[in-house]
Amino acid sequence: MRRQNFKYRLLLITFAGFAVASCSNNDNAHTTAITQIASPPHQILTVINKPAPISITPPLLDPTTDPKKPLLIFQLQNGTKFRVGEEVPIAFTVRNAKLKGDGGEFRVRYIVDDDDMKWLDTSDSFWLSGWIPGKHTVRIELIGPDGWPYKNGNANIVTREIEILM
Repeated sequence: MRRQNFKYRLLLITFAGFAVASCSNNDNAHTTAITQIASPPHQILTVINKPAPISITPPLLDPTTDPKKPLLIFQLQNGTKFRVGEEVPIAFTVRNAKLKGDGGEFRVRYIVDDDDMKWLDTSDSFWLSGWIPGKHTVRIELIGPDGWPYKNGNANIVTREIEILM
């Protein structure tokens, strides 16, 4: 019995020692260090309604694309570089389908850098300004009457990467 009390007292003293050791008069003894990190700059793109240049060169179509079905052609070339302050043209053509603004059932949506999607009901070209330096992606999709991207080979969901230089 005496030996059991000794073990119990030793355990109690050890626990009390840990409890006392964890107490401190220093206000910062048990706090987490916090470092302030500035959030990355957020770009706010502005739409400028003016005609964008339309390429006269016929686009190279993927062999899986049927040119007789609804087709989206995005004029922006992959890897194009712009300078800060320059506007980026968003020019596209829709063939073999009418957009809602023209009395049809199709729509176009575009997404920049996985941000919120924007809807277009006409094929009017426009420009985007307000870019921050770095690499960006611009995705444009032809949306069918069912609300899903219209499948036509690899043509109707087009992603382009651009770079904005200082």
